[in-house]
Amino acid sequence: MNASLLWSGPAALLALTVYLFVTAPAALPDTVDGKPVDTAAQIPINKLFALIAAENDVMRLMYTQEIVGAGKKVGLEFSEHWKEDTVQAGPLPALFLRESAASLQRSPMPLGLYLGSDFPLEQSNQFEGLAKEYFAEVKESREPRYFYADDVARYTAMFPDFAVAPPCVSCHNNHEQTPKTDWKLDDVMGATTWTYPKATVSHEEALQVLAAARHAFATSYGKFLEEVKSYDDPPTIGDRWPRDGYFLPSVEVFMAKGESRASVETVRRLLAL
Repeated sequence: MNASLLWSGPAALLALTVYLFVTAPAALPDTVDGKPVDTAAQIPINKLFALIAAENDVMRLMYTQEIVGAGKKVGLEFSEHWKEDTVQAGPLPALFLRESAASLQRSPMPLGLYLGSDFPLEQSNQFEGLAKEYFAEVKESREPRYFYADDVARYTAMFPDFAVAPPCVSCHNNHEQTPKTDWKLDDVMGATTWTYPKATVSHEEALQVLAAARHAFATSYGKFLEEVKSYDDPPTIGDRWPRDGYFLPSVEVFMAKGESRASVETVRRLLAL
């Protein structure tokens, strides 16, 4: 790959967008041998699922390690009860993902997101029926599983959710409601499931789906910061991180770092499409 394409941050996606829609070669003809053709290149939804899942992995890992893990060391708390008025705590990593899923559900983009497990802290995250069977395959292979869900008429991708950081393990092992107390790093703790109603999408739609996912991550983190502002002793919100002290990055700073880390891989995957 040309090294000039390996920029980090939003500029990379902007440059790719310009290439795709401004400087790309002339459009293909509407017919070939007198037969109509679809002039919009179509991307298999499974490839788009893989791209979005990789972005989600970056955002979740950053939140888990640099917000939750580092935050606890400077006095920040995180709890499943974080939305209650009497609780001054932020969302656990799984609940950060749940907020992202809720944001997607409210958006016009028909992209679905769900985190499930066979040993969840909350019963609502318990896999049931066919999803449970598919997860058993994911857990065994440690690889994604793609299928069509007839009950919801959606193309579906289930990605293994690994214990990637010590806070994941300690939180689940020590939680008062945990059904399992011997989790260890790199265990498959559950699966992140994405759904979409189409088998293929255009490049333009793929970028719109990606933008919707990033907006959902930003919204989820923004809700956390809104709760933080109500604390009796709120941390300073700005351009510093918990590793620096009693601080939290703003939504813009958090997303800029996450997008910077994800963009090289995202651009690589987009170009491969």
